[in-house]
Amino acid sequence: MYILKTTAAFDSAHFLSGYDGKCANIHGHHWVIEAKIQGTKLQAGGCEQGMLIDFGRFKKSVRALADKFDHVLIYECNTLKPQTEEALRSEGFKIVPIPIRPTAENFAEYFFNILADEGLPMMSVAVYETPDNCAVYEKTLEERIV
Repeated sequence: MYILKTTAAFDSAHFLSGYDGKCANIHGHHWVIEAKIQGTKLQAGGCEQGMLIDFGRFKKSVRALADKFDHVLIYECNTLKPQTEEALRSEGFKIVPIPIRPTAENFAEYFFNILADEGLPMMSVAVYETPDNCAVYEKTLEERIV
């Protein structure tokens, strides 16, 4: 089995609506996405001969995810009042609604699925919200054998 890993980072703010604790308030993280892809066979010919896939393509996809969420307020859809959303946008703030609660666990699965939908042979995604704390999403061994 061949495994490739790449990382990308972004800084953003979020909050956990309905949470009973400090994270209910807007706060920020230096998030790190660590993505791994896997496969059992390398390319047999062409310019990618001897590669699982071109690292450039893999890095570009992970970097694009990080760029989308860099220096924005991330929030779960329908957790801000429409007036609040409009006020923030009218002030020039970048806000990004997402269909999940913005936890590290949910981000790991969310990013995994986005990258898999791009055709990458995903193995796992770890999302760090601090240098010491991360959540990992991966498919079972049976689900990821290519």
